[in-house]
Amino acid sequence: MATDFWSPVKLSVEIAVVSGFIVLVTGILLGKIMANRSFKGKVILETILLLPLVLPPTVVGFLLIIVFGKNSVIGQVIEWLFHQPVMFTWWAAVIASTVVAFPLMYQSAKTGFEAVDHDIEDAARVDGASEWKILFFISIPLALKAIISGGILSFTRALGEFGATLMFAGNLPGKTQTTPLAIYIAIDSGNMEMAWMWVICMVSLSFLLLLFVHLMKD
Repeated sequence: MATDFWSPVKLSVEIAVVSGFIVLVTGILLGKIMANRSFKGKVILETILLLPLVLPPTVVGFLLIIVFGKNSVIGQVIEWLFHQPVMFTWWAAVIASTVVAFPLMYQSAKTGFEAVDHDIEDAARVDGASEWKILFFISIPLALKAIISGGILSFTRALGEFGATLMFAGNLPGKTQTTPLAIYIAIDSGNMEMAWMWVICMVSLSFLLLLFVHLMKD
């Protein structure tokens, strides 16, 4: 029973960690770019980046199937490179979690970078600092609270992803069955004791992470 309980929890954490790292890097880079630049079509692009936040998870899952499925160019390239489709794999769960978690990281990072005093960055440029040095030694440290907050919220969102993962990665025990999927199956099969154990685990972990975010802001 212990193995049955911890398997989806472990899988959920592993997927959330990997997707969290991906959204952390991409969110910081895109957040920095979008915070400092104005260009034609910026509003449209930003709307697209935030769209997964409001779309139903099943819609996100459907779009992922279209983009990465066997009939798509991307799906065929992946299958040619790795000799297997990405759908119904561990990486499919990572992709689904990354897509739904990214908007939280992006929005937090962008807000943090917009609050940075640009005079400090300009002074560093005058002294000859490269854009990468400015990013790592000035912009990120000054926006660190917002970045950490976004990272934790993204991790929590990835941890609880259900709909897109079910459609795109499936529900394969030990492979793609994350805790939210395991809870669904447990309830469907009438195993309320196991469902309650997973629910308590997820609520406790999410509560602690969100509590940390609030304490950090105070």
